[in-house]
Amino acid sequence: MSTDTGTTSAAAAAKRRWSALIFIGLAQLMIVLDITIVNIALPSAQRDLGVSDGDRQWVITAYTLAFGSLLLLGGRIADYTGRRRAFLVGLLGFAAASALGGAAPGFGVLLAARALQGAFAALLAPSALSLLAVSFTEPRERAKAFGIFGAIAAGGSAIGLVLGGLLTEYLDWRWCLYVNVPIAVIAAFGRYVLPADSPAGGGTRLDVPGVLLAVSGLVAVVYGCSEAESEGWDSAAVIGLLVLGAALLAAFVLVERRVAQPLLPLRVVLDRTRGAAYLAVGLSVVGMFALFLFLTYYMQLVKGYSAMLTGAAFLPMTAAVLAGAGGVAARLIPRVPPRVLIAPGLLLAAAGVALLIPLEPDSSYAAGVLPAELLVGFGMGLVMAPSMNYATHGVQPEDAGIASASVNTAQQIGGSIGTALLNTLATSATTDYVTDKLAQRQPMTPELRKAGLVEGFTHAFGYASAILVVAAAAVAVLMNTPRPKGGSGATDAEPLAVHMG
Repeated sequence: MSTDTGTTSAAAAAKRRWSALIFIGLAQLMIVLDITIVNIALPSAQRDLGVSDGDRQWVITAYTLAFGSLLLLGGRIADYTGRRRAFLVGLLGFAAASALGGAAPGFGVLLAARALQGAFAALLAPSALSLLAVSFTEPRERAKAFGIFGAIAAGGSAIGLVLGGLLTEYLDWRWCLYVNVPIAVIAAFGRYVLPADSPAGGGTRLDVPGVLLAVSGLVAVVYGCSEAESEGWDSAAVIGLLVLGAALLAAFVLVERRVAQPLLPLRVVLDRTRGAAYLAVGLSVVGMFALFLFLTYYMQLVKGYSAMLTGAAFLPMTAAVLAGAGGVAARLIPRVPPRVLIAPGLLLAAAGVALLIPLEPDSSYAAGVLPAELLVGFGMGLVMAPSMNYATHGVQPEDAGIASASVNTAQQIGGSIGTALLNTLATSATTDYVTDKLAQRQPMTPELRKAGLVEGFTHAFGYASAILVVAAAAVAVLMNTPRPKGGSGATDAEPLAVHMG
C-alpha cells in the first residue's frame, strides 16, 4: 500500500514539475520576444509618436540599460525574498509596463515604460531560470527541461520577428507591447504549481556598495556600447564610459571579496564549469545577434521583403534550434561532458555565419540564407541547452537566483558589446566600399547602395564567425567537467533541493 502511495506521490510531483515548466517557459518566451518584437514595431511607433531619428534608439536602449544593469540585483532579490514571489512580481510588473507602453500618448511615456519593462525583466529572468533549476534535479528530467528552456532562449527572438511583423502589419505597433499582457496573465497561473520557497533568514543584508558598483558599472558598459554604434569606438564619450565601467566593475570585484554577504559571491563565477557556461552564452549571442541584425536589414533593405515575410524567413532557424536543443542536446546532456555539446555547437554556428560571407545582393534565400540559418540554429540549440543547465549547476539553493542572473547578465553584455562592435565594423566597411566606388567615378545608384550594405554585412559576418571559433576553443579548454557518472547524469555536485509546496 505504501509503495502505491509513494508511486502516486512521485507521479503527482512529476506532473507538477512539468506543469511548472509550461509557465516558466511562457515567462521566458515573453522576455525573449520583447528583444526583437519591438524592433519590428519601432519604425511605425516612430512615425506615430513623431520621434526623431536621433532619439529612436532610446526605445531599445532604455530597455537594455535597465535590464542589463539590474540583473544581478534582481537575482539577489529573488534569493532573499523567495523565487516564486519574485517571479510573480516580475511577471505582473512586466505586464503593467507593457500595457503602459502600448497606451503611450508620447515618446516620454514610451521610454518610461520600456525602462520599467527592463527593470521587471531583471527580476523575472533570474527568477524563472532559478525556479527551473530547483524544480528539476533528476539528471534526465533536468536535461529535457533545460533542452526546452534553451530552445526558447535561442529561438524566441525569431518568433518575435514573425509575431512583430504580423501584429504591426495587420493590427498596430502598440499590440507588440499589449501582447505581453495575456501571456503574463496566463503565466501567473503558474503560482499554483511553482515550487514554494522561503525567503532568506532575517540575518541577511543587501550588499549596498556592491549593488551601487555593479549597477553603475554595467550601466556605463551597456550605454557605452550603445553609443558606440552612432558615435564610433574612438569617441571620447564612448572610451570614457567603457573605462569608467571597467573601473567600477573592478572595484565591485574587490568589494565582493571582502564583504560578508556579497551581492555576487565570487565562488559562483569562478567555478570553471559555470564560468565557461557564462562565457559560452555571452559570446554565442554575438553570432546570434549578428545573424538577426544584418539578415533583417539584408532581407528588408536589399531584397525588399516586408516585415512579416522577413519574420517568416527566420522560422527555419527556430525549427533548427528546437531540433538542436530539445532533440539532440536534451538526450545527450546526461550522457556526455558539457563541452562535447557546447564547443561543437559553437563551431557549427561559426560555420553557419561563415556561409554568409559570400552573400551578394542577388543571392537567393534558398541558397544564400537558408543553409546558414539551419546551421546557426542547430548549433545554438546545442550551446544554449547545456549552458543554461550548467550555469546553475551545483550552486547552493541560496545562490540559485544570483547564478541565474549571472548567465542572463553575460547574455546582455555579450549582446550589447557584440551588436555595437559588429555594427561599427559593418558601417565602416560599407563607407569604405562606397567611397572607393565613387572615387572610380561610379554613380551613386540604388544598386551601389545595396552592394555597399552587403559588403558591410559580410565583413561583419567574418568577424562574428571568428568570435564563435574563439569561444569554442575557450570552452573546450576551460570547461573541464567530466562525463556524468555512469552516463546517468549524476555528478559530484549536490543537486539543488527545494520544498514543493
